[in-house]
Amino acid sequence: MCQIIYIPDKLPIPPGQQPTVNVFAAVVEPKLINNLVRRLNQIAPLENLRHVKRVQKKHLEDGKTQIALILCLARENNCNLDDMPSDVQELVTSYQLSAFITKVCKEAASTKEEWEEQCKLWPTSYHPPTYNIDGITGFNEEETQSVFGLMRLAIELAQSSHKTVVNAAVIIDPSDKQVIATACDHHIFSENAMSNASGETGFKKRLESIGSHADSNGATIHETLPSSASLKVLKQSCSNVSCLYPWRWVEQQLQHSSNSCSWHPLRHAAIAAIESSAARDRRLFPTSGTVGDKSIEMEPMGPPTNLAKRQKTDLDNAKSEEEKRGTDIEGIDSKSGRPYLCTGYDIYLVWEPCIMCAMALIHQRVRRVFFAFPNPSDGALGSVRRLQGQKSLNHHYAVFRVLLPEDAL
Repeated sequence: MCQIIYIPDKLPIPPGQQPTVNVFAAVVEPKLINNLVRRLNQIAPLENLRHVKRVQKKHLEDGKTQIALILCLARENNCNLDDMPSDVQELVTSYQLSAFITKVCKEAASTKEEWEEQCKLWPTSYHPPTYNIDGITGFNEEETQSVFGLMRLAIELAQSSHKTVVNAAVIIDPSDKQVIATACDHHIFSENAMSNASGETGFKKRLESIGSHADSNGATIHETLPSSASLKVLKQSCSNVSCLYPWRWVEQQLQHSSNSCSWHPLRHAAIAAIESSAARDRRLFPTSGTVGDKSIEMEPMGPPTNLAKRQKTDLDNAKSEEEKRGTDIEGIDSKSGRPYLCTGYDIYLVWEPCIMCAMALIHQRVRRVFFAFPNPSDGALGSVRRLQGQKSLNHHYAVFRVLLPEDAL
């Protein structure tokens, strides 16, 4: 059957195989806890183990309670009690503590299951992700069929106007399932071309049929997943997918003249779809893209050897114009209602994006990314790296892989 698989932002680690580090600890009297913790936080702070609690309370079989305290981190591969820092050693001596070595988990838990397993070694803190992404808890039947239909749409687009398969991108406003932009590698499809991009059935008609994959009795059609042989053939026919072969444009430059080369190092499907979405916004909201009473026009990308020089804008005028118009916290222009980038949109890609495309989608504030096939050499959302899990980034999106039956390929 078709499946939607959530790609977590961190590579899952089996609960019983989490990495650990050695620490020096000691059993202490309850009345000494406050003084010892205060002193240890000064001389031996657990900077790299902030998720680990300093105190462990254990209930013994005789009904008594035992309290253990982490003194400091032990050096790697060193289990000698004499190697404790001098300040900690003095504290142990003055309070007549009996030190021992134990293990704690090295990394903070990313799931509740990991946290429960960690606490079997030593208590840790569990903090769920601070950012909230809708959809990762599951999809209802209507949403599931919509996702399958939109991914089929992207696959049709990837094969529609090319002799070989390329990557394709479809940007959707999930609130009303409106197609915001579509694009393939090295090509941008305008709204006028949408009706011809998928053969006899246009995009609008295909969107109307999304979610109708049911038999006459209303039961969901059961279909088989693609075989490994089919995937192998598909991979061989996809040498023109930019995210799979990001340096292919160099080969074409060497083989052909610059005038006949259709490849562009930045013309990946996701990038082209983003540009198409921006062009749509400028067309629908022409007054919100002006600086100093002059419209800002984006010049189309030329060939790699003849990149067009973009017109410089007056930064002072641009800043004053932005302040004059103002934007609200939802990212929508307060006067014109113009969308802020691709905030809240979903994007469907046939192939898992490379780092460049995945980062561009972060800058565009997309909400969810769906792809059908992994990118084993340069995939940025699960195959090689997991850009969606970088805590230093100021935006995060949910990532899903959509498994479709063989007949969709």
